[in-house]
Amino acid sequence: MANIDQTISKDKFQPAIMDHSKHEVIVKPSLNFWQDAWLRVRKNKGAIVSLVLIALLIIMAFVGPLISGKDADAQNVKHANLPAKIPVLENVSWLPFDGTMKNKAGTEVDMYKVKKVDEDTYYWFGTDSLGRDLFTRLWEGTQISLYIAFLAAFIDMVIGVAYGAISGYFGGRVDNIMQRITEILMGIPNLVVVVLMILVLEPGILSITIALSVTGWVSMARVVRAQTMKLKEQEFVLASRTLGNSNAKIIFKHLVPNLAGVIIINTMFTIPSAIFFEAFLSFIGLGLQAPAASLGTLIDDGYKALLTYPHMLIFPAIAISLIMICFNLMADGLRDALDPKMRD
Repeated sequence: MANIDQTISKDKFQPAIMDHSKHEVIVKPSLNFWQDAWLRVRKNKGAIVSLVLIALLIIMAFVGPLISGKDADAQNVKHANLPAKIPVLENVSWLPFDGTMKNKAGTEVDMYKVKKVDEDTYYWFGTDSLGRDLFTRLWEGTQISLYIAFLAAFIDMVIGVAYGAISGYFGGRVDNIMQRITEILMGIPNLVVVVLMILVLEPGILSITIALSVTGWVSMARVVRAQTMKLKEQEFVLASRTLGNSNAKIIFKHLVPNLAGVIIINTMFTIPSAIFFEAFLSFIGLGLQAPAASLGTLIDDGYKALLTYPHMLIFPAIAISLIMICFNLMADGLRDALDPKMRD
């Protein structure tokens, strides 16, 4: 083999120049716990889409009745059982918003012309058997369902957090007695409590909220108790006790803020459960009474006329499905973001 002369310049043997002043420079910004959790929530597309949909549904629950310009309880029997008809969309042939429906012979019939409805009158989601506007009733029903769910979740959170934190912090005989009470409450079915509430109170928002709150806080209390028993042996609790802080201050100023992630996650899972339970009660006739509307009562009315007027069931079913799916996806996203074990 021929020898190949290779010359290496002396420049390549010079030592590297290190700038020690940049060794302590923090490249990434400093984030607190909630900022870091929000960054992880943003990576979860399902949680973000669910958050947007929940915000839109809540806004429409309050703005929707004002947009329609119709009274939810106003009856017009001449306009009963009309299908959905929406301006502009009525001209799109493949969308079911042109006010037509099939008769018994299977032919398409414009029900608005059959019932001699004015051309400038539109019922965006149709009407029910009494001629009431379903669009207005749907959003007012969503408003009531969300109100009951958020109120029940708030009461569950307040009672469950306080009960679980006190039980877990003191332990011993106090914890033993308090946990026996929760076991008794867990053995009582919610439906039995609802029936008892209705016997004492009239069916309505108050009786449903009380029934949901009687036993709903138990699961929150058990989770908070378990986390409190884990945290009460930490150094920051010992330091607070050494400084002479009272037990109440240690529980509610030091322990409960450290349980914020667990509390938020459980509350988010409680809301869809409360909405479904309220809808179930209204569906079986133990919930709100006419003329008040909730998603459960609207689904009950639509179920009775499903074969002839399916629009009465489709829109409330879509609304309650979206609410429950979005809250569950949002809760999953928050659980992944707030759980330290899920960190990247």
